[in-house]
Amino acid sequence: MKLILLAAGYATRLYPLTQTTPKPLLPVGGRPMLERVLDAAPLAEISHAYVVTNAGFAPQFEAWAAGARCPVPLTIANDGTTSNENRLGAIGDLQWVLNQHHVDDDVLVVAGDNLFTESFGGFAAFARARQAPCLGVYDVGSLEAASQYGVVAVDAAGRLTSFEEKPAQPRSTLIGIALYYYPHAVLPQIHRYLAEGNNPDQPGRLIQWLYPQMPVHTWQVRGRWLDIGSHETLAQAQALFAAAT
Repeated sequence: MKLILLAAGYATRLYPLTQTTPKPLLPVGGRPMLERVLDAAPLAEISHAYVVTNAGFAPQFEAWAAGARCPVPLTIANDGTTSNENRLGAIGDLQWVLNQHHVDDDVLVVAGDNLFTESFGGFAAFARARQAPCLGVYDVGSLEAASQYGVVAVDAAGRLTSFEEKPAQPRSTLIGIALYYYPHAVLPQIHRYLAEGNNPDQPGRLIQWLYPQMPVHTWQVRGRWLDIGSHETLAQAQALFAAAT
C-alpha cells in the first residue's frame, strides 16, 4: 500500500503564518503538523509515502524530510505549481502522483492538514479487507458544524448512500473527511473523473462521484479529528496536542 499526503495548497486563510511556511509544517504542540499525521498513519503497512506539494514550498518539505524520522521511504513530490491560480487541485495532485511516480498499488490518501488523536490504522485494515473505495467519516456533533463539510449518510452495512457538500440544512452530523482508500483496481476511475471535466480540487468530490457507480464503504474515525483550515482550528489543535504532550 502507498500513502499519499496532500500538501500542495497555499492556505491563504492562515496568512500571514502560511505566506512563508506550508501549513502542514506549522508546529502543533511543538511538532510539525505533518509529523502528527504520520504518527496516526499505519506505517507498518505502507511501502512508500509521497508528500505532494508545490514549487514554492517543495524546498521546505525536502529540508524537513531530510531530518524526519520516518520508517518508510518518503518522497517529496513537487507538482510544479506556483499559485492558487495554476494549482492542480487535490484530485489533480493525486492523479499527478499516480502518473509521475508510476504508482500501481492500493493507495491510502490523507490531507496533510487533518489531525487525529488516535491511529487510523483500523481504517487501512478495514479497507483492505473490502478491496473497495473507503471513506473516513466523523461525527462533528452539531448540524451547524456539519454544514461546513460534506455530510454523508450510510446504510446498515456502513456503505455510503448520500454525500452532500456543505448543505444549508444538513440531515445528520456525520461528515466525510479527507481520509480515503482506493484499491488498485479503482485507480483508473480517478483518471476518468478528471477526463470527464469534473472538479479537480475538493477531494471529497471524487467520492461523491464514485458512490453512485460502485459500493463505497465508510469507517468512523476514533478519538478526535481536526481539519486545520483557519486560525481558530489551529488554536484548537495547539490546545489539544499541548494537553496530550
